[in-house]
Amino acid sequence: MPEPAARPVQWATPDLQVLVDLFYDRPERLGYFREVRGEEVPEPFRALLAHHAHMTVTVERHHGCLVDVQVDRTESTATHYARVIRLRRQNDGRVVMFGLVRLNRQLLGDSVLREIESQGEPLGRILIRHDVLRNVKLLSLWRIEPGPELRAAVEQPDLELAWGRTALIYCNGVPAVELLEVAVEPESD
Repeated sequence: MPEPAARPVQWATPDLQVLVDLFYDRPERLGYFREVRGEEVPEPFRALLAHHAHMTVTVERHHGCLVDVQVDRTESTATHYARVIRLRRQNDGRVVMFGLVRLNRQLLGDSVLREIESQGEPLGRILIRHDVLRNVKLLSLWRIEPGPELRAAVEQPDLELAWGRTALIYCNGVPAVELLEVAVEPESD
C-alpha cells in the first residue's frame, strides 16, 4: 500500500498542537507532521529520537562534542515558561537540534528556574547538574515535511524531510516539561 501524502497538520496528540501554537500562528510554516512508528524512522534519527533519555546527552554522544543552546524566542506566564531553541555543536556551531519547550514553573525549584531562564545552558544539562529526579517519556515520533521556518531554524534551506519527537519530562514524578525535538544532521561542506 503506498504511503499517504503529507497533509496539513492532523494532531495525533494535543501536546504537539499546544507546543506549536505557542509560537506559530500558521503551523504549516513550521512543517507538516505525521506520527510514525519507531521502525519507520531511519538511522541515525531513530537512535537520536526513539528513547527515554535527555536529548542533550544523546546529541552530545552522537556528535562527539558538547552542545550550546541558542534561545530564539520565549513566552512567559505566571505558571509556564516556553522557548524556541536550537542546539549547536561547540566544535563548529552547526545546528543539530530544533526544539519547542514548555515547562511548568510550579514544579521546578527557584534556582533551577533561574538557570533555565538565563538561557546559558541546555535544559537537560541544568536538570542533571541540579540532580532533579526526572524521567523522560517519549510520546510520539514524527515524520516532518519542513516548512520555511523550520528550514531556516536548522539552517538548511533545501531540507526535504526531518524527524522529531514529542516527549514529557517528569520531575519528581509529575509531568513538568513538554518537548518537541527535531534532530538534524548538519549539511557537509
